[in-house]
Order: sequence, then structure tokens, then C-alpha cells
Amino acid sequence: MYRINEIFYSLQGEGFHSGTPAVFVRFSGCNLRCSFCDTQHQTGEIISLQEIVDEVNKYPIAPIVVLTGGEPSLFIDEALVAELKQKTGKKIAIETNGTRFLPKNLDWVTFSPKSAFEGGDIEPCVLTVCDELKVVYLGQDLTQYDCIKANHRFLQPCFVEDLEQRKANMQACIEAVKNHPNWRLSLQIHRILGLP
Repeated sequence: MYRINEIFYSLQGEGFHSGTPAVFVRFSGCNLRCSFCDTQHQTGEIISLQEIVDEVNKYPIAPIVVLTGGEPSLFIDEALVAELKQKTGKKIAIETNGTRFLPKNLDWVTFSPKSAFEGGDIEPCVLTVCDELKVVYLGQDLTQYDCIKANHRFLQPCFVEDLEQRKANMQACIEAVKNHPNWRLSLQIHRILGLP
């Protein structure tokens, strides 16, 4: 049984797969307390793996399932990933804060470390290899991520409600990418487009 915040079909709004149709399985609960988190961790419904599969299969043309949260690595294992692959025929991706080791049978790992932020530094990162490194940027020193082996590196401006601060965060992120061309800019297109 799993506590699920929501399961929905939309476009991936961030990083390498930005713009790709995907079914999102958002787990409820996290081991960090980042101030900018957009997930209500106290909510969620307890459902079975079969119910998750049934819900994902309502969207048969979606090529990928994204396990997100919260922190999905607190709840998943190789058996869950294998069952999702077998019963949905989809690739299985995860978005993780990197504080837990992951099942080996995932198809794509997006590592978004939060250790540079208050509330995100409660537990150390253990992940050192990923397909995609996606860093929420607030001016931190990027050399702290040099030890992480990633096929793709993305900087994403931190979204805040204050418009002026949001613009400042965006400009700082753009300048950082211009000064560090091994990184690419990632925008939260789901926010821009008003998608779930």
C-alpha cells in the first residue's frame, strides 16, 4: 500500500524531458523540509500497487511514468518498478532528492539535490550518478555538484510568489548558465502554461 498525493497525465514541465507527455505518480511524504516545496505532504490516499497500475493505464499513449513527490525513493523498490513496467509497458523515471539509494531497474533518474537550502540539508545526499542533474538555483556555488556524474546538467530558477524576486532569480540563473556552459537552463513550463 502506498500513500499517493495524486496521479495525473500532463507534460513534463522541467529538465531533459520537458514537453514530453507523462503520467505523474506523486507520492506523499518527504524526508526534507525545503521552504519552496510545492507538494502538500500531509494529504494523500492510501492505495494499492494494482490501483496505481490501473490509474496509469487510463493513459495508454503516455510513453513514460514519472515517480515524484515528495520523495518517492522513501516508498519504492525494484518490485514496484518491475510491476509498473510489466503492467503498463511504459518507461519508469524518478525525480529524487538523492538522499536514498534507488532501485537499479529505473529507466531514467533525475537527481535534484536540495542540500544547499535550509530544510533541504537535513539529510546528506548519497546519489553520485544520474541521467539528469537538475539544480534549483539561488546563487549557490556550482562546484559542489562537480562530484556528481550526470549525462545532462540543468539549472532552474527558484520559483517564488514575489514577481520581482522571481525575475531576479531568473536573471541570476541565466547569468550562471552563461558563465558555466556545461549547464543548461530549465524552466518550469507547466507553471508558465498553467498545467498541472
